[in-house]
Amino acid sequence: MICKLGFEVRESRDINSIVTQNGEVCWKAITDCVVYTQSAQALDYQESVRLLGPVCEVIHLHLSSLTKGQFEIQYAPWLQWTSSPELFAEIFDALESLQSPAVSLSLMKLTACLERALGDVFLLIGKECPFLLRDLLASEELAQVFGLPVMNVLRVFIGSPCGLNLRNILWHGFAAPHEIPPMYCSTMVVLTAGMGQLLRNYLQQSELSWAPRPLIALPELEGGAMFPEVTQEVVSVLEEVMKKSTFILRTMLPYWEVALIKFKSHRFADCAMLLLMQLETGLRHLFATINKCPQRLLTAESTALYTTFDEILAKHLNDGEINQLPLFLGEPAMEFLWDFLNHQQGPRVRDHLSHGEINLPEFPKGITDQLLAFSTVLLLRFVEEELASVFKEKAAIQSLVHLAEDYSARFHPMSLLRKQVLSCEESIRAWPLLPLLREAEEARLEGSSEINACNSLIIKITYELYHHIPENHCVFTDLDNLPIERWPRPLRELCGIRVPTLFCPRDILEVLTVLQNIVRCCTHVSHQVAASWVRRRQQWVEKTLRSRQRQNFVRMSCSIKLLSPVLLLILLLIALELVNIPVAHGKNTDEYQQYLKFLKSILQYTENLKAHTSPEKNKWIETIRLTHTALLRMWTFSEKKQMLIHLAKKSTSTAVL
Repeated sequence: MICKLGFEVRESRDINSIVTQNGEVCWKAITDCVVYTQSAQALDYQESVRLLGPVCEVIHLHLSSLTKGQFEIQYAPWLQWTSSPELFAEIFDALESLQSPAVSLSLMKLTACLERALGDVFLLIGKECPFLLRDLLASEELAQVFGLPVMNVLRVFIGSPCGLNLRNILWHGFAAPHEIPPMYCSTMVVLTAGMGQLLRNYLQQSELSWAPRPLIALPELEGGAMFPEVTQEVVSVLEEVMKKSTFILRTMLPYWEVALIKFKSHRFADCAMLLLMQLETGLRHLFATINKCPQRLLTAESTALYTTFDEILAKHLNDGEINQLPLFLGEPAMEFLWDFLNHQQGPRVRDHLSHGEINLPEFPKGITDQLLAFSTVLLLRFVEEELASVFKEKAAIQSLVHLAEDYSARFHPMSLLRKQVLSCEESIRAWPLLPLLREAEEARLEGSSEINACNSLIIKITYELYHHIPENHCVFTDLDNLPIERWPRPLRELCGIRVPTLFCPRDILEVLTVLQNIVRCCTHVSHQVAASWVRRRQQWVEKTLRSRQRQNFVRMSCSIKLLSPVLLLILLLIALELVNIPVAHGKNTDEYQQYLKFLKSILQYTENLKAHTSPEKNKWIETIRLTHTALLRMWTFSEKKQMLIHLAKKSTSTAVL
């Protein structure tokens, strides 16, 4: 359809009937080319593409005849409604260059930018912008602003697999550079300008204000980066490997070459777009070969479900069979792909780029470094062994291969939870540095039955938990002869234990969500208490506290000595449960619901703690009561042996027997 159908009708069209000399788009000349089925209920996409062909051709000739200055005078004002009006000058340059990969990349960026802008228009009237472009283009809200005939033109170009489907065939890596006629890119530029004109008229009539959503800036990866910065040595090796690796289809090689050119010229977003597109192309071919389903190599055709990253990275095929690709690639490679593409708290690079949400000039080099390093290692797997060995002798490449083989998830909820636990522990460990008031010390010496009961429970529960630390990670010998303050701190050891994260079942993800919320509350409490202490302590020293505030500060001082070990106890429990979390999937429904109820009770406790320790409430006596109740609940549940640490021990014992 893309390569031939739009060239079947040989008809000369007058550009002046389509675009006026000052750049005004005459929409009727374009919308009249859209054909409907006999029932008028649907579009006849094929016939519409045929009739639109001559229109696209004359628009392309028109843009090709303009200088860059003329283009900007005629069209730049009407492109300001998009989130990246400066992009269109680059697209003009790409069209002028006649380089096929540049035209494909321009169309990718244009469709992403247009989708974002259309979402902004939708939000003038609607509330929740559709996630999928096809649903956005079919919305009543956009039809109300631009008119249904105009939206149908867009659907022919980018909104349906039955039409040209330019956005999807490019972003999903189906089209080789030479397969995209430049006239479609030129037409999309003019259509975008024309929609800017229609939007201006609508805003004038409706008196609504135009307030596009700000673009997001992806943060640098920091702790999420696995590979080091890509050096010139790595780039040179990749340039050679690209020519030899069977992972790359020969027709797609120009995309890889342009990706490296973009990297060298510091166009990191452009490089990332091309790499992601081509990783999907190569992995789709691998997916089809390994799973013996060559039909899945179909391009984005209207009659078949085409294969994208969603299917490629899934555990099962559509027929329920196991997807063999993850087994072939290995867990580390799969974890990397899930980290950068799928995990909700990861960079989700492809989603953000393809939906036009990112400020491209600010795209982090660190993310492109990771994609390039991963691609280098992946391509090496598809090079003849003798040649691969030569490349791997280079220190930089050898290092990348070792790092790739040892990759573990950075953005899986479990990985992020470990970071949360360690960060929270660090925050709480600072508490003992807070000097205790003499009055508070005296109050503690007088003793409180509830505080004593809490301390007793803390020791009992901690003692129980310590005996479930895996033997090869034990950091203690005899706890009985040590005061609890001197017991070892095993959290870092526990958080370093590797646990499978790929294809986590839904019930485990649900548990992780509750645990994340618990740690989030603990962290909030920690920061809140420390800040309150510093503020109140200063007021105490300056003698600016009223009588009631002084009494409350003494209570706060007592509570701090109790809250610190309680919060650390909760973190220890979570770290141990994380080590054994695969067991959660083995619980029966009743056991699972009871376990979830227990975790939610801890969450409720931490939420109450967060509220009571806030500067607005300052209910420190109540925190002691809450703590006692929560500790009793933890001890009772522990005695039932229904925590994951207990079930893991049972399953191990059964296996030994």
